[in-house]
Amino acid sequence: MKNILLFFTCLLACGNLFAQTPADLRGDVRDEQKQGIPFVPIQLFRLGDSMRVAIKESDVQGRFDFSSLPKGEYILRIRFQGFQFYETPPISFKGAPIVLGSIDLKPEVALLREVVIETTKPFVEQRADKTILNVENSIVATGNSVLEVLEKAPGVTIDRQNEQIKLNHKSGITVMIDGRPNLLSGADLTTLLSQMNSDQVSSIELISNPSSKYDAAGNAGIINIRLKRNKAYGTNGFVSLNAGRGFLSVGPADLYRGAGMLNLNHRHGKWNVYGNGGVSRKVNFNAINVLRNTSYQGLASAFDQNFSRTSSGWGYNGKVGADYYASEKTIIGMMIDGTTVDVSMNNLSKTYIQDVQGGLTSKSMVNQTATSHSPFQNLTANLNLRHDFSKESSLSMDMDYAGFGNRKQEFFDADYLNGEGMSTSQTQLKNRIKTLIDMWAFRADFNRRINALMTMETGFKGVRVNTDNDFVAEKSAGGSWQNEVGKSNHFLYGEAIYAAYVNLATEWKSWKIQSGLRAEHTASKGETLTDRQEISRRYLSLFPTLFVQKILQENHSLRFSYSRRVDRPNYQQLNPFVFYMDPYALDQGNPYLKPQFTGNFELNYTYRQTGFTLGYARTKDLITQISQQNDETRIVNVIRENLGEAHYYSAALYFPLKLTKAWSTQQNIALNYNRFTDGNLEGAAYQAGRMVLNLNSNHSFKLPRQFMLELNFWYLSPRVHGVERTTISQYALNAGLQKSFKNKQWRLRLSADDVLSTNHWEGRLQYQNVDLSVVNRFVSTRVALSVNYNFGNQQVKSARSRNTATDDMKNRAGNG
Repeated sequence: MKNILLFFTCLLACGNLFAQTPADLRGDVRDEQKQGIPFVPIQLFRLGDSMRVAIKESDVQGRFDFSSLPKGEYILRIRFQGFQFYETPPISFKGAPIVLGSIDLKPEVALLREVVIETTKPFVEQRADKTILNVENSIVATGNSVLEVLEKAPGVTIDRQNEQIKLNHKSGITVMIDGRPNLLSGADLTTLLSQMNSDQVSSIELISNPSSKYDAAGNAGIINIRLKRNKAYGTNGFVSLNAGRGFLSVGPADLYRGAGMLNLNHRHGKWNVYGNGGVSRKVNFNAINVLRNTSYQGLASAFDQNFSRTSSGWGYNGKVGADYYASEKTIIGMMIDGTTVDVSMNNLSKTYIQDVQGGLTSKSMVNQTATSHSPFQNLTANLNLRHDFSKESSLSMDMDYAGFGNRKQEFFDADYLNGEGMSTSQTQLKNRIKTLIDMWAFRADFNRRINALMTMETGFKGVRVNTDNDFVAEKSAGGSWQNEVGKSNHFLYGEAIYAAYVNLATEWKSWKIQSGLRAEHTASKGETLTDRQEISRRYLSLFPTLFVQKILQENHSLRFSYSRRVDRPNYQQLNPFVFYMDPYALDQGNPYLKPQFTGNFELNYTYRQTGFTLGYARTKDLITQISQQNDETRIVNVIRENLGEAHYYSAALYFPLKLTKAWSTQQNIALNYNRFTDGNLEGAAYQAGRMVLNLNSNHSFKLPRQFMLELNFWYLSPRVHGVERTTISQYALNAGLQKSFKNKQWRLRLSADDVLSTNHWEGRLQYQNVDLSVVNRFVSTRVALSVNYNFGNQQVKSARSRNTATDDMKNRAGNG
C-alpha cells in the first residue's frame, strides 16, 4: 500500500512538473562554505513602486525560482537569521529566462563604533529539516568530549547503562563524521566519541527524517558531526589545548583529562591540501549497585552486587587529504584518516549473597578483580571524483576502504568466601578476543535539473563487508592456562548490500514536493567454525520517502515528511559468543537477530525560528536487550532479541527568546509517549508504555570586555524502553565563561558540567523470573579550561566535505 501511495505521489508530482512553464527567474543561496541553505525566504519586489510580487523558500539544496512574471524591473531581498541582509541590483526581465547563479550569504555582522562584532550562533539552532548544535561557538561544550556534548542536545539521550545513543527516545542511530558514518557502534562507538574532543567539532546535525539519497540505516535518523574547516585561499590553521578534571565522591583521585589538536590547510593554484591531528586522554569511573532476587525450589536468594569500574586511555587521530581542481568542472580528491584508541579498564566487584531455605539463612560473598586492555584501530581511505557536465547536472563517485581491528585481553580473578569471610575457592579466567573488519564500497550519484521546475537525483551503491571474530576462553588449572571447550569460538560473517535510489522534486506556487524511493538488496552469511553452523539470508527492501511543504504566508510554513528506515544488527550483536562478565552474569550475541524496520511520520509548523512538531513512528522487530535468568544456577545471561512492535508518539515546541540586548535564549520542550508490545516475549505477552518529558534550555549572555557567559539546563523524566525502566528523572545544569583577545585570535574558555551533581541513572527490570534494580553513578561533574589560537590567513578555502561510500556499514561494527 505504501509503495502504491508513493507511485501515485510521484506521478502527481511529475504531472504538475510537466504541466508548468519554465521558470522566469532562478538561482540558489549558499553559505560561506558554499553549501546550499534550505528554507530561506526569498522576496521579489517590483522596482518602480517597491511592491512585493512574490515570496519563495529555497528547497533542500538551496535552489529557488519564480514563474509567470510580467516584464519589468525587479529586485530580490533576503533576510535570514544568522546572515547579513542581501539585495540584488535591479533585474530587467524581458521575457527570456534569467539564471542568477549562486547568491553567497555572509555571516551577520553589526558595526558599532568602527568595531566589527560578529553575531554568535546559538548553541541549539532549529531548522525545518534538522537541529544544529553550533559546537564551535559554544562555551558550555568546551573541554567536553563529543559524547558529553550530545548529552546536552535536545532529543538526544546517552544510555550509559546499555552504551546506546538515542534520538527522540528511539535507538538505531547512524552516527556520521563529515558525512561518512563511523566504523563503530555500541560500547566501541561511545568509547571513540568520549575520546573525541569538542575542539575538533564545528557543528553537529540531528536529522530525524533523511531523504532517499541517504542510506536507509538508522531507525531514529542521523547524527552528523561536522569537523572544523577553513575558509578561502592561502594558508592557515589553529591550535587548541584543554585540561580538566572530573569529580565524583566515590571515585578515584585520578579523574584528569586533557586534549590537544592541530589543524592545517593550504590552497594554492589547483591544489588544496589539508590535514589535522589530535591526542586526548580521558579517565572515566562508574560505581554500579545491582540488587537482584531469585527463587528456585524453596531457595530464595538476594544478591547485592557493587562494581567500581575505572577506564582510562589515550586516543590519537589524524587526517590528511588533497583536492585537485583539474578544471572548472572536474575535481579529484583523496583522503586518509585514522584513529587509535588504547583503553585499559579495572573493575572491582563485591557480590554479597543471602540465601534463605527452610527457615535457615546463610551468607556468602564473591570478590572479583577484572582487568582488560583493549586497543583498537580504525582506518578509512577515500578516492573521489566530481564532474559538472553543466550548471544543470553533475556526477560524483567514491571508492572507499575501511578497516577496523581490535585485539582485547581480559583477566578475571574471583575469590569465593563463606559467611565467616573464609576463602573456599578461587578461579582465574582469561579471554583473548580478536576482531577484524574489512569493508570495500563504491558509490555514484547523479544530479540533474530536468527543467526549471523539476530536479532529479539518482544513484547506486555497493558495499562488501567481511568480519573475523576469534574468541579464546581459558581457565587456569594446575599452574597453566587451558582452553575452555564449549566457550571458545571462531565466527566469520560476510555481507553484501547493493542499493539504488531516485529522488524527484518539484514546486509550484506555494507548494514544494520531494518524493523518493530507495531499494536495498542484502545478502549475508554467518559461520561458526567451531561447531560448523551456517546462517544465510537474502532479502530486498524498499524505502520510500515523501516531503511536502506548504508556504502559508510570509514566515509561516507547514511541512510533512515520511520515511521508511532500517536498522540491521551490528556485527557483534550477531556474534554468538558467550562473554563472561562475573560469576553470575554473561553476555551473548544472537546470530538469528532480524533487522528492525521503522516508518517515521512528522508534521512541522514553523513561524520564523519558532516551530511545533508532531511525530509518530512504528518499529517492527525492535532489537532490544533481554535478561534471561537460570533459576537453578542463578546466572543472568544478557542477550539481544527482536521485540514485536514499538510505537513512538511525540510533540515538540521550540522557540527563541530575546529577553534583553545581552540575554538571549533557546527553549526546547518535548513530550513523548513510547509503547512496546509483543505477543510472546520470553514465553508470555508483554506490553509497556510511558509518557516522557524532555526539556532543554540554553541561555547566552554578552558581558563587557568581550566576556560571554552560557548556561544550559536539560531535564529528562522517567521512561521505559523495551523491558527496561528508568525510575528517576535525570537533569543537569552546565555553565561556561569565555574571554577573547587580540581580535579573537586568542580565546580562553572555562566550563563546568553538572555543577549541582544531580545526574545519575537508576532503573528496574521486572519481567518473568527476572527481578533486579540498578543504580549507576558516573562522572558527570567536570571542569575544563581551554585555550585556542588561530594563525595564518583566516580566509582559507575549506577542504571539501566527503561523504564516503562506506556509509551506514561503518556504524555496525563494534560491541553491542
